[in-house]
Amino acid sequence: MMQESKLTNYQQRQITAHLQNGDTLPVVCHPSSSSGQHTPSTSESTPKKKIITNARSGLRPAEKCRAGSAYSREKFQPQPTRDLNKEKRRLQNIMATGKDLPDIPKAPPEIETETEEKDRFDELVAEIQERWDFLNEMEALGQGRKYYNIINTEISQKLREMEIIDKHKCTELKEALQKSENKKAALSQ
Repeated sequence: MMQESKLTNYQQRQITAHLQNGDTLPVVCHPSSSSGQHTPSTSESTPKKKIITNARSGLRPAEKCRAGSAYSREKFQPQPTRDLNKEKRRLQNIMATGKDLPDIPKAPPEIETETEEKDRFDELVAEIQERWDFLNEMEALGQGRKYYNIINTEISQKLREMEIIDKHKCTELKEALQKSENKKAALSQ
């Protein structure tokens, strides 16, 4: 920067010396020789500038910085979410009919636990078969090594899920058998 501003060598040395000493930069830097005995000519027409020798830097102490609210985080306040599908349907109705149609509330779907578990078990069997078929196709194309570990990992995850479902079914069957035996014992007494 000093070279770009076309300062003389004397001016550059003077600024560098001030920086190394930690002093403030000089307000006036005369382009004179290194003798240092240059006295500026005083003229009546130019006003004299007051030189501040003990100017404080604009830095604040660390305690003051920490005491302020600059380091405190704002508390996250979630905004209400929008149902994008609902808005899409609303806009489709407006574009198609020219007016906003009221929403029709849907009844919640009925949940059947036993059929879902049986269906999920069958789904898992089908998914495992799909992965084996995919692996066989890749081996036929010469890409089997690339997918072997991935497919085997997925298959082992599916098998683990099947085991969990199977254990759940077994415990339900044991409980049902226990209840039926208790009923038979109560009837025979």
